[in-house]
Amino acid sequence: MHAAHQDIGVSQVAAAIAEPARTKMLCSLMDGHARTATELASLADVSASTASAHLAKLKDLALVRLHVQGRHRYYSLADKRVAQALEALMVIGQNPAPAFKPHTPDRLQFARTCYDHMAGTLAVLLHDRLLEGGWLVETDEQAYRLSESGEALFEGLGVEVRDLSTLRRRFACPCLDWSMRRPHLGGSLGASLLQTALKRKWVTQDLDSRALTLTVQGRRELASRWGLVLPGAGRESSGRQLTDSTPGSLHAR
Repeated sequence: MHAAHQDIGVSQVAAAIAEPARTKMLCSLMDGHARTATELASLADVSASTASAHLAKLKDLALVRLHVQGRHRYYSLADKRVAQALEALMVIGQNPAPAFKPHTPDRLQFARTCYDHMAGTLAVLLHDRLLEGGWLVETDEQAYRLSESGEALFEGLGVEVRDLSTLRRRFACPCLDWSMRRPHLGGSLGASLLQTALKRKWVTQDLDSRALTLTVQGRRELASRWGLVLPGAGRESSGRQLTDSTPGSLHAR
Protein backbone atom coordinates (compact mmCIF):
# COMPACT_ATOMS: atom_id res chain seq x y z
CA MET A 1 0.00 0.00 0.00
CA HIS A 2 2.83 2.37 0.92
CA ALA A 3 4.52 1.76 -2.44
CA ALA A 4 1.26 2.47 -4.23
CA HIS A 5 0.93 5.81 -2.43
CA GLN A 6 4.50 6.66 -3.41
CA ASP A 7 3.72 5.90 -7.04
CA ILE A 8 0.72 8.20 -6.94
CA GLY A 9 2.77 10.94 -5.32
CA VAL A 10 5.46 10.72 -7.97
CA SER A 11 2.93 10.84 -10.80
CA GLN A 12 1.17 13.85 -9.28
CA VAL A 13 4.41 15.80 -8.89
CA ALA A 14 5.57 14.82 -12.37
CA ALA A 15 2.26 15.94 -13.88
CA ALA A 16 2.46 19.26 -12.03
CA ILE A 17 5.96 19.98 -13.28
CA ALA A 18 5.15 18.80 -16.80
CA GLU A 19 2.60 21.55 -17.48
CA PRO A 20 4.56 24.15 -19.56
CA ALA A 21 3.39 27.24 -17.64
CA ARG A 22 4.16 25.64 -14.29
CA THR A 23 7.56 24.55 -15.60
CA LYS A 24 8.36 28.16 -16.52
CA MET A 25 7.27 29.35 -13.10
CA LEU A 26 9.37 26.79 -11.25
CA CYS A 27 12.44 27.39 -13.39
CA SER A 28 12.12 31.15 -12.91
CA LEU A 29 12.38 30.58 -9.15
CA MET A 30 15.64 28.67 -9.50
CA ASP A 31 17.68 31.80 -8.80
CA GLY A 32 16.47 31.78 -5.21
CA HIS A 33 14.35 34.94 -5.41
CA ALA A 34 10.71 34.99 -4.33
CA ARG A 35 8.28 36.41 -6.90
CA THR A 36 4.68 37.56 -6.90
CA ALA A 37 1.91 35.78 -8.76
CA THR A 38 1.77 38.71 -11.16
CA GLU A 39 5.47 38.40 -11.96
CA LEU A 40 5.18 34.65 -12.41
CA ALA A 41 2.13 35.07 -14.64
CA SER A 42 4.15 37.38 -16.88
CA LEU A 43 7.12 35.01 -16.99
CA ALA A 44 4.85 32.07 -17.84
CA ASP A 45 2.83 34.14 -20.32
CA VAL A 46 -0.52 33.28 -18.73
CA SER A 47 -3.35 35.32 -17.20
CA ALA A 48 -3.37 36.25 -13.51
CA SER A 49 -6.22 33.84 -12.77
CA THR A 50 -4.48 30.97 -14.56
CA ALA A 51 -1.25 31.71 -12.69
CA SER A 52 -3.12 31.64 -9.37
CA ALA A 53 -4.57 28.22 -10.20
CA HIS A 54 -1.14 26.89 -11.18
CA LEU A 55 0.47 28.27 -8.01
CA ALA A 56 -2.27 26.73 -5.86
CA LYS A 57 -1.53 23.35 -7.43
CA LEU A 58 2.22 23.74 -6.89
CA LYS A 59 1.67 24.82 -3.29
CA ASP A 60 -0.63 21.86 -2.57
CA LEU A 61 2.11 19.52 -3.78
CA ALA A 62 4.75 21.30 -1.66
CA LEU A 63 6.72 22.44 -4.70
CA VAL A 64 6.47 26.13 -3.86
CA ARG A 65 6.16 28.06 -0.61
CA LEU A 66 3.98 31.11 -0.03
CA HIS A 67 5.44 34.07 1.86
CA VAL A 68 3.01 36.73 3.10
CA GLN A 69 4.38 40.16 4.01
CA GLY A 70 1.58 42.58 4.79
CA ARG A 71 -0.57 42.80 1.68
CA HIS A 72 2.12 41.25 -0.49
CA ARG A 73 2.29 37.56 -1.35
CA TYR A 74 5.43 35.99 -2.73
CA TYR A 75 6.27 32.51 -3.95
CA SER A 76 9.57 30.63 -3.82
CA LEU A 77 10.68 27.03 -4.31
CA ALA A 78 9.67 25.00 -1.26
CA ASP A 79 13.19 23.77 -0.50
CA LYS A 80 16.46 22.64 -2.04
CA ARG A 81 15.01 19.22 -2.93
CA VAL A 82 12.73 20.88 -5.46
CA ALA A 83 15.71 22.68 -6.97
CA GLN A 84 17.56 19.35 -7.07
CA ALA A 85 14.71 17.67 -8.94
CA LEU A 86 14.45 20.54 -11.42
CA GLU A 87 18.20 20.52 -12.06
CA ALA A 88 18.11 16.77 -12.74
CA LEU A 89 15.20 17.19 -15.14
CA MET A 90 17.01 20.02 -16.92
CA VAL A 91 19.94 17.70 -17.56
CA ILE A 92 17.72 14.84 -18.78
CA GLY A 93 15.48 17.10 -20.85
CA GLN A 94 18.22 18.85 -22.79
CA ASN A 95 18.37 17.64 -26.38
CA PRO A 96 21.87 17.13 -27.78
CA ALA A 97 23.00 20.14 -29.77
CA PRO A 98 26.08 20.88 -31.88
CA ALA A 99 27.02 23.75 -29.58
CA PHE A 100 25.67 23.92 -26.06
CA LYS A 101 24.49 27.36 -24.95
CA PRO A 102 23.48 27.68 -21.30
CA HIS A 103 20.08 29.22 -20.63
CA THR A 104 20.75 29.97 -16.98
CA PRO A 105 20.28 33.39 -15.37
CA ASP A 106 23.61 35.22 -15.60
CA ARG A 107 23.99 35.65 -11.85
CA LEU A 108 23.70 31.88 -11.38
CA GLN A 109 25.59 30.78 -14.48
CA PHE A 110 29.06 31.83 -13.34
CA ALA A 111 29.00 30.57 -9.75
CA ARG A 112 26.34 29.34 -7.35
CA THR A 113 25.82 26.81 -4.61
CA CYS A 114 24.59 23.30 -5.40
CA TYR A 115 23.39 21.97 -2.04
CA ASP A 116 26.59 22.35 0.04
CA HIS A 117 29.15 22.64 -2.76
CA MET A 118 29.95 24.97 -5.64
CA ALA A 119 28.41 24.85 -9.12
CA GLY A 120 28.44 26.88 -12.30
CA THR A 121 31.17 27.81 -14.76
CA LEU A 122 33.74 28.51 -12.06
CA ALA A 123 33.12 25.18 -10.31
CA VAL A 124 33.43 23.23 -13.58
CA LEU A 125 36.72 24.96 -14.34
CA LEU A 126 38.03 24.21 -10.84
CA HIS A 127 37.02 20.56 -11.22
CA ASP A 128 38.80 20.30 -14.57
CA ARG A 129 41.91 22.04 -13.22
CA LEU A 130 42.12 19.66 -10.24
CA LEU A 131 42.08 16.69 -12.64
CA GLU A 132 44.46 18.30 -15.10
CA GLY A 133 46.92 19.17 -12.32
CA GLY A 134 46.93 15.59 -11.04
CA TRP A 135 45.57 16.61 -7.63
CA LEU A 136 42.28 14.79 -8.19
CA VAL A 137 42.34 11.23 -9.55
CA GLU A 138 39.37 9.38 -11.03
CA THR A 139 38.90 5.94 -9.46
CA ASP A 140 35.72 5.04 -11.35
CA GLU A 141 32.92 6.84 -13.14
CA GLN A 142 31.40 8.14 -9.92
CA ALA A 143 34.31 8.61 -7.51
CA TYR A 144 37.59 10.49 -7.07
CA ARG A 145 40.50 10.35 -4.68
CA LEU A 146 43.25 12.83 -3.94
CA SER A 147 46.83 12.19 -5.01
CA GLU A 148 49.64 12.93 -2.53
CA SER A 149 50.07 16.37 -4.06
CA GLY A 150 46.31 16.85 -3.91
CA GLU A 151 46.25 16.04 -0.20
CA ALA A 152 49.06 18.54 0.34
CA LEU A 153 47.16 21.15 -1.65
CA PHE A 154 43.98 20.83 0.41
CA GLU A 155 45.76 20.43 3.73
CA GLY A 156 47.64 23.63 2.90
CA LEU A 157 44.23 25.29 2.79
CA GLY A 158 43.35 23.96 6.23
CA VAL A 159 41.15 21.09 5.05
CA GLU A 160 41.43 17.97 7.23
CA VAL A 161 41.40 15.48 4.37
CA ARG A 162 41.62 12.36 6.53
CA ASP A 163 38.68 13.47 8.64
CA LEU A 164 36.59 13.93 5.50
CA SER A 165 37.20 10.34 4.45
CA THR A 166 35.63 9.07 7.68
CA LEU A 167 32.33 10.87 7.17
CA ARG A 168 29.23 8.86 6.23
CA ARG A 169 29.01 10.35 2.77
CA ARG A 170 30.97 10.15 -0.47
CA PHE A 171 34.41 11.69 -0.22
CA ALA A 172 34.65 13.15 -3.72
CA CYS A 173 32.50 12.56 -6.77
CA PRO A 174 31.42 14.23 -10.01
CA CYS A 175 28.13 16.13 -9.82
CA LEU A 176 26.66 16.97 -13.21
CA ASP A 177 26.24 20.73 -13.55
CA TRP A 178 22.85 21.43 -15.16
CA SER A 179 23.89 24.79 -16.63
CA MET A 180 27.18 23.55 -18.12
CA ARG A 181 26.23 19.88 -18.63
CA ARG A 182 29.68 18.96 -17.35
CA PRO A 183 30.69 17.81 -13.86
CA HIS A 184 31.76 19.90 -10.92
CA LEU A 185 33.16 18.53 -7.65
CA GLY A 186 30.67 17.09 -5.16
CA GLY A 187 30.94 15.06 -1.98
CA SER A 188 32.51 16.07 1.32
CA LEU A 189 35.60 17.38 -0.49
CA GLY A 190 33.47 19.64 -2.68
CA ALA A 191 31.64 20.92 0.42
CA SER A 192 34.94 21.67 2.14
CA LEU A 193 36.20 23.49 -0.94
CA LEU A 194 33.16 25.79 -0.89
CA GLN A 195 33.55 26.49 2.84
CA THR A 196 37.24 27.23 2.32
CA ALA A 197 36.48 29.58 -0.55
CA LEU A 198 33.91 31.43 1.59
CA LYS A 199 36.17 31.57 4.65
CA ARG A 200 39.12 32.90 2.66
CA LYS A 201 36.91 35.42 0.86
CA TRP A 202 37.59 33.91 -2.57
CA VAL A 203 33.85 34.04 -3.12
CA THR A 204 30.99 35.72 -1.33
CA GLN A 205 27.42 34.45 -1.23
CA ASP A 206 24.29 36.47 -1.94
CA LEU A 207 22.03 36.84 1.06
CA ASP A 208 18.88 36.15 -0.96
CA SER A 209 19.92 33.56 -3.55
CA ARG A 210 22.30 30.74 -4.35
CA ALA A 211 24.53 33.00 -6.45
CA LEU A 212 28.23 33.31 -5.57
CA THR A 213 30.50 36.23 -6.45
CA LEU A 214 34.17 35.67 -7.23
CA THR A 215 36.33 38.35 -5.61
CA VAL A 216 39.53 39.83 -6.98
CA GLN A 217 41.35 38.18 -4.08
CA GLY A 218 39.83 34.85 -5.10
CA ARG A 219 40.87 35.30 -8.71
CA ARG A 220 44.46 35.93 -7.62
CA GLU A 221 44.53 32.97 -5.23
CA LEU A 222 43.17 30.58 -7.83
CA ALA A 223 45.79 31.75 -10.30
CA SER A 224 48.72 31.49 -7.90
CA ARG A 225 47.76 28.26 -6.13
CA TRP A 226 46.11 26.28 -8.92
CA GLY A 227 47.13 27.97 -12.14
CA LEU A 228 43.52 28.80 -12.96
CA VAL A 229 43.73 32.00 -14.96
CA LEU A 230 40.66 34.22 -15.11
CA PRO A 231 40.53 37.43 -17.15
CA GLY A 232 40.70 40.84 -15.50
CA ALA A 233 37.53 42.64 -14.54
CA GLY A 234 36.36 46.20 -14.54
CA ARG A 235 36.10 46.44 -10.74
CA GLU A 236 39.42 45.96 -8.98
CA SER A 237 38.32 45.76 -5.35
CA SER A 238 38.94 42.71 -3.18
CA GLY A 239 35.28 42.23 -2.32
CA ARG A 240 33.58 43.21 -5.55
CA GLN A 241 32.09 41.14 -8.31
CA LEU A 242 33.99 40.24 -11.44
CA THR A 243 31.92 41.56 -14.29
CA ASP A 244 33.38 39.41 -17.04
CA SER A 245 31.69 36.12 -16.22
CA THR A 246 30.75 34.61 -19.56
CA PRO A 247 31.82 30.95 -19.91
CA GLY A 248 33.81 31.58 -23.06
CA SER A 249 35.99 34.19 -21.41
CA LEU A 250 37.52 31.76 -18.89
CA HIS A 251 40.32 29.30 -19.38
CA ALA A 252 42.64 27.08 -17.39
CA ARG A 253 46.33 27.43 -17.88
